[in-house]
Amino acid sequence: MKIYIFASLIVLAINLLSDEELSSEIVLPELGDRVSGAVSSAQERAIGEMFLKQIYFQAPLISDPLLFEYTEHLIYRLSEFSQVKDRYFRILLIDDDSLNAFAAPGGIIGVNGGLFLHADNEGQFSSVLAHELAHLSQRHFARNVLKSQDSNLASALVMVSSIAVALISNNPNAIAVGPAILQSQNLRYSRLFEKEADRVGFINLVNAGYDPKSMGEMFENMNAIRRLSGDLPPEFLLTHPLSSSRISDAFNAAENITSEGRKRDSLEFSLMKSRLEVYYETIPLNALRLYKSKVDENPSDGNLYGLALAHNKNNNFKESIELLDTLIKKYPKNLVLNNTKVDTLIAFEKYKEALVLVNRFLEISPKNYPLSISKSKLLLLTKQYFQSEEIIRDQLLRKNSDPELWFLLSEIQRSSKNIIGYHQSKAEYFLLLGQDEQALNQLEFALQLTQNNFQASDRIMTKIVEIKKTLDSSRGL
Repeated sequence: MKIYIFASLIVLAINLLSDEELSSEIVLPELGDRVSGAVSSAQERAIGEMFLKQIYFQAPLISDPLLFEYTEHLIYRLSEFSQVKDRYFRILLIDDDSLNAFAAPGGIIGVNGGLFLHADNEGQFSSVLAHELAHLSQRHFARNVLKSQDSNLASALVMVSSIAVALISNNPNAIAVGPAILQSQNLRYSRLFEKEADRVGFINLVNAGYDPKSMGEMFENMNAIRRLSGDLPPEFLLTHPLSSSRISDAFNAAENITSEGRKRDSLEFSLMKSRLEVYYETIPLNALRLYKSKVDENPSDGNLYGLALAHNKNNNFKESIELLDTLIKKYPKNLVLNNTKVDTLIAFEKYKEALVLVNRFLEISPKNYPLSISKSKLLLLTKQYFQSEEIIRDQLLRKNSDPELWFLLSEIQRSSKNIIGYHQSKAEYFLLLGQDEQALNQLEFALQLTQNNFQASDRIMTKIVEIKKTLDSSRGL
């Protein structure tokens, strides 16, 4: 397994901080209109959209509503202790078991599945996210452009594009397509910004209630990974060597802050980690063997949950439900456990039981994303197409830029024989992936089917014209 240290590697050259210093307010640097002149917030959002399409187009994503919900909630919680002004985030779960995370302009935060695997607890996991949030709050991308005297926004766009390719392909050399001068400037200044992100992220992590040793512990994990891996990224992507002094600096900073009463882990993180471990074990029987061994050694809640998932993966649905019921008895209101039971009942074709359970928890947590997705899929399986589609459309009111929702909607419409709707939804899906040509093809198929439905044909034609203008612009026409 290839292991790559997360893109904006935590530097952690942290000054020793007292509890009093931690309570002091962190503010953005006074940069005035110079930053806005280099890259405005609107330009950052536009760049973010381009970056997002690069990721969607090239990177495999994890389609797991429970994992997404957990990551999203944690990021938003951490952001409450950050200096991010615009708390609208686009969160990506990259289907890659290497250790990686990144932040991009426009509030984009990417998390590899491997980050869950290589963090021992939620505190360690959160230390990486806090660092990435600091990059956003301190507007490091805009300030990098400002400080790069021999670069401009156009050059920065090339760099962003190449970074996206490097991140999602695990090919650090892909960044070489950017202008050499911008590369050198980016490296030069990123070292300063990494230090700032470390300092700000560390303070915010502690203010969020996590154990201050979490960053140092995550550092130790990364150092161990690097020693075991012979496939290291080049120095210019690391920005700083991962030295023993950096680890000691992290722990020295933490020594001045009490760990008493601070959060290290959560039940939810242990459940998510188990979900990823079972997910990445491609041979079902191996997943079962792994978690039977783990439970024998330590029958923790996370390990019992992992065993339930492993049984599920092997189609041992009865055994899976029995284990889940044991955990639910201990945590009766836990949404993750109950949602997992719903999904297991669906796989077991116990549709009535699944519907009763999912409805009960949707009354407690109306419009909950994972529960809603599970119910929509259940209704689809039982051929209740209208109700299934209604749930997805309701979710799209809040998550209109979620490709998975548009894909699921298209599948519902195909099953219900709404072929015009199917092609339109598929077009929206492809547009979000940056595949404009495929989107255009889908809309042209839909247009051919509209016949005398002038209202529908007018809407489709308007969309076709918009896409063609975008394509012509990208081709320089």
